[in-house]
Amino acid sequence: MPRVGLGVDVHPFAEGRTLFLAGLEWPGETGLAGHSDGDAAAHAACDALLSAAGLGDLGAHFPKDAVPEGSSSQTLLADVVAMAAAAGYQIGNVDATVVCQEVRIDPHRARMQETLAATLGLDPSSVSVKATTTDRLGFTGRGEGIAAMAVALLERDGPAAG
Repeated sequence: MPRVGLGVDVHPFAEGRTLFLAGLEWPGETGLAGHSDGDAAAHAACDALLSAAGLGDLGAHFPKDAVPEGSSSQTLLADVVAMAAAAGYQIGNVDATVVCQEVRIDPHRARMQETLAATLGLDPSSVSVKATTTDRLGFTGRGEGIAAMAVALLERDGPAAG
């Protein structure tokens, strides 16, 4: 039986940090605050996968005191993929939406999808990344940070556990 999970993540901008988003480094853009590299899109994908697998959330599996500061969110995502597989699930697809006012996603969309797909073990056609603004409303509209949402579809590898 297929299972769907939703993940949401939010980080404020932080001067002096490098922006990482959907696994890509974005030179020249202000980075996001966070214990890891602050990749809101990857974090949302992690939580979507964990949710669909019934495994809780990112903070439960990777508390700050157990993860080195500045850790790659792609490493966390790869660990979550392994957790889902160990729980008997394979990923069908992941769809992510980045909510931001100024960072332009479109020129990087294909590479974002390819990078996430490689970490997820999927063909890029099974990963969607898109963006929206909030028409200058709220913290993302004021350029204070980035939010991301992701949905993941998982399928059980074999018969459901009973």
